[in-house]
Amino acid sequence: MLTELHIENIAVIEKADIEFQKGLTVLTGETGAGKSIIVDSLGAVLGARTSRELIRTGADKGVVSAVFETDAADKWFEDNDIERDGEIIIQRRIGADGRSSCRVCGVPVSVAQLRELGAYLLDIHGQNDGRQLMDEERHLSYLDAFAEDDAERTEFAKNYGEYLACKKEIKRLSMDELSKQRMADDLNYRIEELQNAGLRIGEEDELSARRDLLRNSEKLTEALDAAYSLLYDADENAVGMVDSAASLIVKASAVSEDFTETAENLKNASSLLYDAAERIRDFRYTLDFSPEEYDALETRLSLLRKLRRKYNMDEAELLKHLDDCRQKLSELEYADDMLIKLQKKLQGITQSCCSAAKVLSAKRSVAARSLEARISAELRDLSMPSVRFSVEISPIGSEVGFDASGADTVRFLISANAGEALAPISKIASGGELSRIMLALKTVFSANDPVDAMVFDEIDTGVSGIAAQRVGEKLSDISRGKQVLCITHLPQIAAIADNHELIVKTERSGRTYTEVHPLDRAGRCRELARMHGGDNITELTLASAEEQLSAADKYKLTKSV
Repeated sequence: MLTELHIENIAVIEKADIEFQKGLTVLTGETGAGKSIIVDSLGAVLGARTSRELIRTGADKGVVSAVFETDAADKWFEDNDIERDGEIIIQRRIGADGRSSCRVCGVPVSVAQLRELGAYLLDIHGQNDGRQLMDEERHLSYLDAFAEDDAERTEFAKNYGEYLACKKEIKRLSMDELSKQRMADDLNYRIEELQNAGLRIGEEDELSARRDLLRNSEKLTEALDAAYSLLYDADENAVGMVDSAASLIVKASAVSEDFTETAENLKNASSLLYDAAERIRDFRYTLDFSPEEYDALETRLSLLRKLRRKYNMDEAELLKHLDDCRQKLSELEYADDMLIKLQKKLQGITQSCCSAAKVLSAKRSVAARSLEARISAELRDLSMPSVRFSVEISPIGSEVGFDASGADTVRFLISANAGEALAPISKIASGGELSRIMLALKTVFSANDPVDAMVFDEIDTGVSGIAAQRVGEKLSDISRGKQVLCITHLPQIAAIADNHELIVKTERSGRTYTEVHPLDRAGRCRELARMHGGDNITELTLASAEEQLSAADKYKLTKSV
């Protein structure tokens, strides 16, 4: 559940700290007082899109922080390798330049990560969500959510993926003879060009190194010849001089053993100098080259660079491309045979798709009947006694009988009044009916929804009288299993709340400020009286408000027994 919300420099709220409790909490206030800012702030702290317009005029940043207590997000913390100690503390800072930073339990996260976490913490029902009911493309997703048919949809999706892949392969191989010949000519040209090149991984680097060596061969030859002469070839060379010194020290060691080790060291030094001279001589011989060798190196390197630029590939990629071209040419030559096999394979996959879709449709059909009964019952509780709610499932209109979602088209039909035929929601539902249908759906779906906190932003749109009272009672019923926050203008809903926050807008020194005040029993009476009669608060309206609170208490008491 949501326990704390801190808002700073968001719209007309300079600073507000709200503590939330279990049960049903309502937020009320005059139109324009800033109630929706609370919902916008909750959306922001849970990863919704924001803009610089959200920042209070004159401030360089806005901050929203929220504290949650729930185990519903354990998987998110495990997946993102973030540790938490009990509470989930989220903070989002929004700069005046529109940029934002997010932290979860002190750890920086992206907005996308925050949005994923938010899906585990809070279900926000906005003012326009009821209108989504009129979009029949959404009805299938509503039914699937109720049916809990993830396993069946996953199985169908696997078969459908294979179906698409097979169709794509058939399309690739299905071409007229002219196109086929054109592709074969192109592949043959590439294969011949790359085969004749005799490519070898690492060759270009080796040839470049050899070319650079030959470019500097004159200076290098002079240096090597001079070094070899000094070490071995000159009349007085290093090897000869060390050998002479070694002979003298050997004679000295015969007289004094102190020179034995020195004699051995000189012998070793002579061997090392001789080896160095030999290596210099051998390398010097490799520098003997003809102008033809240098020209051949340049020609080969030019070819390799040309192929690399032409195909935009290195040597390893060019060799792989050669193998791919050979494979494609082979497939092209046997395309007709492969098409026959693929067509046969497609028939089998199509049958598998149809079978998986049939299983999915059966699951949806059973769920549809249950959803009809549940929604109809909820709507009767919401003061729609004559309502009939139906889930219409029809075969999909495609050549193969299925698409990415299965084999069904789904739409919700309703008859709000006795004697009227069922019709699409978009044709007959009023604003108040849409609100109640959406509330009924939320009520039904909430039983299986792991999110334990819900926000309703003006779910009472178009509702009044007894219907408003029933909406309030339904919200109260939901709040016995989940935390519910509701922004409302209706006293019938406000009266049944467990907690009441008043949103007040004031002006000081030419600036507008919105403040949030928790109400006690007396404060609730005054606010209900205002919601009934405006500024004209009398003893009679206060007594009526107290009576309404008492009636709500009795309702909640009967439900708790």
